[in-house]
Amino acid sequence: MENSQANLAESRAAILAAIRRQPLAAQPLPDLDQAWIRYDDPAVQFAEVLRSVGGRCLVVADVEHLRRELSDLPEYASARQICSQAPGVGASNVDLDAVDDPHLLETVDFAILPGEFGVAENGAVWVSDSAVRQRAIYFIAQHLALVVPASAVVNNLQEAYERLSFPQPGFGVFISGPSKTADIEQSLVIGAHGPRSLTVFLLLND
Repeated sequence: MENSQANLAESRAAILAAIRRQPLAAQPLPDLDQAWIRYDDPAVQFAEVLRSVGGRCLVVADVEHLRRELSDLPEYASARQICSQAPGVGASNVDLDAVDDPHLLETVDFAILPGEFGVAENGAVWVSDSAVRQRAIYFIAQHLALVVPASAVVNNLQEAYERLSFPQPGFGVFISGPSKTADIEQSLVIGAHGPRSLTVFLLLND
């Protein structure tokens, strides 16, 4: 075992030394001041892309309209444990702020959470733990709904990156569509290792 580890270390050192002997010419950074992709209606493009990756997008006029659309979702109607961090939305019976162990959230059927902004280019929503204590809820709930102001849909990822700031350590991630994988036999499976559905409510009047 010791000989194997010594041989491994020698091989690693030899490989790294060979890499270091290969000089690479310095390359200038790409110019980010470009005419990036834009859309006539970013919200419409966002909805189309989200649907293409297995998600659902519903445009709602206000919170009352959102509540009506939510009640019509079969995943919500059949849910027994519901967690909502969206004020005035959903019959929440799971208090996320009272949960210390995120493993206890494994039985949540439906989670309604705020999204900070959407990206028309890829149908993604930026979420963080700034308003959600247990970030595991984004991935452990059976079904996920995100509430995003329609005015907060940007055209492309370049615009999205410009909106991001990290004044202190924290968590943030782009979510696009429900959990899915096609690793096995190139067969697309929805809900393989996370939420089985994703609904994004684009709120016109927040």
